[in-house]
Amino acid sequence: MPHADHDASDAERRASLSAGFRASVPYALAGFLLSLSFGVLARDAGFSAVAAIATSAIVFAGSAQFTAVAILAGGGTAGAAIAAGALMNSRFLPMGVALAPSLPGGPLRRAAQGQTVVDASWAMANRGDGTFDRWFLFGSTAPQYCTWLAGTMAGAFGGDVLGDPDKLGLDAMYPTFFLALLMAELRSRRARGVALAGAALALALVPVAPAGVPVLAASLVALDGLRREPDA
Repeated sequence: MPHADHDASDAERRASLSAGFRASVPYALAGFLLSLSFGVLARDAGFSAVAAIATSAIVFAGSAQFTAVAILAGGGTAGAAIAAGALMNSRFLPMGVALAPSLPGGPLRRAAQGQTVVDASWAMANRGDGTFDRWFLFGSTAPQYCTWLAGTMAGAFGGDVLGDPDKLGLDAMYPTFFLALLMAELRSRRARGVALAGAALALALVPVAPAGVPVLAASLVALDGLRREPDA
């Protein structure tokens, strides 16, 4: 059964934090480029530099941020942008359900710890037996958050120098990032089956569903796969 690692020694916690930090360096570097692109696009969509940076600081989720900017740039309302961003972030619901048993404390403390969940950290902190190393999670998220803010600042204040992010190839970074995460998780036949089912459902919904709904549907498929996973 999943359990919280509150019995870990100080040395074990420091080792997990350090390991998480080291493992996250490639993702932190990729995040810098992604957020740099976001900073440029946000300014083009009418955000002030402060608003773009505040969005990254508070939301810290590329899919939601890029979706919101795309809607606003296309003439959509702020309400539509917020709703679409919330749907894009709905994938964190099944991720949080999986993580929750590994977090100690009451609801508020667990909720605070859960704020460190991002895609790469969640995937890497997964021990593969239904439990998560929360100290590894904390250590891997911290540098990603710092570079996400730094990249947004660079893009928001230096966008005029950088020019069109698509011409620099930054538009390809985001799907490549998630593909790398997916490949790392396809360790078993069951995982591959769940991934294919989620992808098929998402692709079927893309032409007919609002932005964010395909991601939510694919997340629910993943959650069902987790619920049906036999105990190790």
